[in-house]
Amino acid sequence: MRKIKIINWTIWLILVIIWNYGYPEASPFLDVLVAIILSLLNLLLIKTIKK
Repeated sequence: MRKIKIINWTIWLILVIIWNYGYPEASPFLDVLVAIILSLLNLLLIKTIKK
């Protein structure tokens, strides 16, 4: 399970970096909002994998 969490965290980090470089004109609010949404999706994915 630990490997899955590390992989998910790495994917989340890569997606946040892609967002920040892909949309540099985005406001700080949108940056935080997207990071939160990606984090929630990450948590849902982990819960789904646990089942």
